[in-house]
Amino acid sequence: MPELLLEILSEEIPARMQARAADDLKRLVTDGLKAAGLEFTSAESYVTPRRLCLVVDGLPEKQPDVSEEKRGPNVNAPEQAINGFKGSLPEGAVIEQRETPKGTFFFALVDTKGAETKDVLVRLVSEAMANLPWPKSMRWADYPVRWVRPVHTLVCLFDGEVVPAALGPVTAGLATVGHRFLAPDLIKVSDFADYKQKLLAAKVMLDPAERRSKIEADAKKLCEKEGLSLKDDPGLLDEVTGLVEWPVVLMGTIDQQFMELPDEVLSTSMRSHQKYFSTLSNDGKLAARFIVVANTETRDGGQQVVAGNERVLRARLSDAKFFWDQDRSQTLESRVDALKDRVFHARLDTLHEKVLRIEQLAARICQASDEEPTLAMRAARLAKADLSTGMVGEFPELQGLMGRYYAQHDGEDAAVADAVAEHYSPLGPNDACPTKPVSVCVSLADKIDTLVGFFAIDEKPTGSKDPYALRRAALGVIRLVLENGLRLHLRTFFGDALSQYSIRGNLRREDLDITSIDIALEDNLMEFFADRLKVHLREQGVRHDLIDAVFALGGEDDLVRLIKRVEALQSFLATEDGDNLLTAYKRAANILRAEEKKDAAEYRDAPESALLTDDAEKALADALGTATPAIENALASEDFVAAMQALAGLRKPVDTFFDDVTVNADDAALRVNRLKLLNGIRSALDGVADFSKIEGK
Repeated sequence: MPELLLEILSEEIPARMQARAADDLKRLVTDGLKAAGLEFTSAESYVTPRRLCLVVDGLPEKQPDVSEEKRGPNVNAPEQAINGFKGSLPEGAVIEQRETPKGTFFFALVDTKGAETKDVLVRLVSEAMANLPWPKSMRWADYPVRWVRPVHTLVCLFDGEVVPAALGPVTAGLATVGHRFLAPDLIKVSDFADYKQKLLAAKVMLDPAERRSKIEADAKKLCEKEGLSLKDDPGLLDEVTGLVEWPVVLMGTIDQQFMELPDEVLSTSMRSHQKYFSTLSNDGKLAARFIVVANTETRDGGQQVVAGNERVLRARLSDAKFFWDQDRSQTLESRVDALKDRVFHARLDTLHEKVLRIEQLAARICQASDEEPTLAMRAARLAKADLSTGMVGEFPELQGLMGRYYAQHDGEDAAVADAVAEHYSPLGPNDACPTKPVSVCVSLADKIDTLVGFFAIDEKPTGSKDPYALRRAALGVIRLVLENGLRLHLRTFFGDALSQYSIRGNLRREDLDITSIDIALEDNLMEFFADRLKVHLREQGVRHDLIDAVFALGGEDDLVRLIKRVEALQSFLATEDGDNLLTAYKRAANILRAEEKKDAAEYRDAPESALLTDDAEKALADALGTATPAIENALASEDFVAAMQALAGLRKPVDTFFDDVTVNADDAALRVNRLKLLNGIRSALDGVADFSKIEGK
C-alpha cells in the first residue's frame, strides 16, 4: 500500500528538543490521518540535528466514501428555514419526510465520496508542521511563520509523488541534501527505503538509536586499546547523539599538569563545556584521556580535530586550575561573611541568615538523635560557603562537592567535610541518601528550614508548579528519616525552625504573625508530607488510604513509627478477620452517625452492664473490655502486630452481635445502650487508625 514520507530540513535543532519534536510530529500527523478516516499500518519518526523525518506506511489511496443522514426542520416550519436547509445540501442529496415522536421532519441522505489521500495530505501535513509545539521558536527573515530554526527544504512524498505541503515560504519537493560538509549536494528520493539508503551514502545516519549505539561502541573500543574504560554517562551520550549526523569517535589526551584537579572538576569541565566523555583507569580513577565525537571525517584520521580539541580543553582546564588555586588561598570559613550579599529569598533574608538558622536547627536535631552537636553546627556554618568560590561560580553543579575539597584542605574534620558535600542530598528518588550522622542532621536542618520558610510566606507548590523544589525537599526529609531509622517528631522541628525565623527577624511582623500561624503551619506541612509519603511509598505497594488513616489520628509525626503502624495495618486488613472487621466498623459507624444526628446526641459513654440482656451483647462487651486495654498497651509499646492481633479478637463477637441483636430496639434504654456498644467498636478501631478513611476491597 502507499507510503507517506516527510522530511523537514532546517538549521541545527537543539539536542534537548529533538526526541520530543519527533514524537510530536508523529502524533500530529497520525492523529490527523485518523480524524480524516485514513487508516495506516505503521508510523515511525526519526531525527538528526538537521532533519525531522516521518514515514507512514499502509495508507489507502483515497478516503472511504461516507453516507450521512442530516435532520432538517419540521415540514410546517417557515419556508425560509426549509429553503435554507435544502440550500445547504450538496447536489445529489436525497430529501424525504419522516414521522418522529415530535412531528414530521425533513431528512436528507448525503453521500460524500472520499477525497484523494494526496489532496488530504496537503492540508493535513502543512497544519501538523505549523502546529509543532517547540519549547522555544523563532521567525526567520520577514516570514510570519514560527519554527525552532530556519527551514531549508521539505520532502513530502505520497506513493512516490510530491505532496505540495508547505511550511512558511518553503514548499515540499522530492530533493534533500546529505551531510553539511561531507555530501552537501542535492539528493532526489522516491520512497523511504531509497531515502534512507541515499542518506547513509551521503554520510547521514538517520536513526538516533543507531548513532547512539555506534558512538558508545566506538568509544569503548578506543578505551580498550588504551587499557581504560569509558565513564558511564547516559545523559551525555543522548546529548552528543543529537549533535552529530555522522559520528566519528576520537580520543585525546589531558595534560598531566591538570590531573591534580579533583575528578569532578575535570569531568564537569569536559562534559559541560566541551561534551567530552571521561575515561577511567583500572583503579576507577579518572584517566588522562578523553573521548570526543566529531561530526566529520578528515584526511588525517582526525589528528587535527584531536589537536584542536586538546588545545581548547587546555584553555578550559587552565581556567579551572586557576580557580582551584585561588579558592584554596582562602579558608572556607573566611567566605561565610560573603553570604550576606547573597539573597536566599526577598522575604526570607540572605544565605548568611539561613546558615545561622540551620546551624541552630542542626544542633537541635543532633540532640534529639543523641548525637553531639558540635560537628553538625560547624558543618552547617560552612555548608554554603563554597557558593562564594570561583570554581562554583564557574560550575554551579559542583556546589557542596567543592566545599568538601576546600574543607579538607583547611584541615576540617572529615565528618564536617562530608556533611558540606552531602547536605544537598538526596536530590531525587534515585540520588544516594546520606547516612553519616553529621551529614544527616545538616541535610535535615537545611531542608526543614526551607520548607518552613516558604510555607510561612505562603509560597507553597500549586499544581505542577514548584519553583522552590519544596516537593523534592519534603521527599528528601522523608528519605533521610526513614532510611536512617530516625525517631524524630517533625512538628517539634517545624516549630524550632519557625522560631529561628522569628528570633532572627527574618519574617517581619508585617509579613505574618508568628504566634498565630505556628499550629496551622505545622498542620499544613504534615498534610504536605502525607502527600509526599504516599508518592514515595506507592512503588513499594503501600496503600495511600492507610497512610491517610494513620495521619488522621493527629499528632503522629514520627515517620518511622507511622510506617510500622501502616505496615501492620496493611497486613491485618489483608486477612479475613481484618476485611470483615473493616466492614463491621463501617456498619457501626454509619448507624452511629445516623442515630447521633437524629438524636442530636453523642453516645460516647461506656454501656451499662445491667442493660446487657442478650448473650451476643455480653460477649461483645467482654471482648471490648479485653481488647481495648490490650490495644492501648500494644500501641504504647509500639507493638503494632500485637495491636492488630487484639483487633482480630473482636471479629467473631462483632459478627455475632450484628447477626443476633437489633440495635434500634423498641426499648429506648436498650437502644441507647446498644449504640454505646457500637461506639465501643468504633473507638477501639479508631485507636489504631481512622478506619473511616480506609477503602474496602
